[in-house]
Amino acid sequence: MPVEREFILGGQKSGKSRRAEQRAIDWLAADAKGRRAVLIATAQAYDDEMQERIVRHQADRAERVPGMRTIEEPIELARAVVTQSTPETLVVIDCLTLWLTNLLMPMEDARPATRTPATHAAMLLMALREARGPVVIVGNEIGLGVIPLGRETRAFVDALGRLNQDVAAACDRVTLMAAGLPLSLKAPAA
Repeated sequence: MPVEREFILGGQKSGKSRRAEQRAIDWLAADAKGRRAVLIATAQAYDDEMQERIVRHQADRAERVPGMRTIEEPIELARAVVTQSTPETLVVIDCLTLWLTNLLMPMEDARPATRTPATHAAMLLMALREARGPVVIVGNEIGLGVIPLGRETRAFVDALGRLNQDVAAACDRVTLMAAGLPLSLKAPAA
């Protein structure tokens, strides 16, 4: 059976992360010895509200999925996938949108990217295709509204739309979340 990669898209508070957590719960509960789950978190806290949000998410996730370990990697996502991926390990990436934000719009005191955003994206796609175990990627779908004002915002929406398309193409399954409900956009052939 080939390794499965799932891309879970949706708006803010649509249930994306909960679905990814459920995938981890199911993976860990399966009757197989030595299974692990690891979450690669891409968020960075640059203000008090974001710091509080991260702490709250960590506590909630530890309660809901106690067997899932978390590592933080805001820039070198491809490297983290390669390092963490094993046949016994489910890798959850949360979230692709924040990772792209870190690459395209870094804060002044942020760790700088070592390559261009396009190179980072190409490396991530390669890492996903070569993953030795299952991977679940969480990302935002932000292109459903009006065309945003401002050149930088439009450029970000365009870049995320292209990245989402590329990641969806590299995945076996793509799920759109709305109001906590999944809609299958792509599934493996039966």
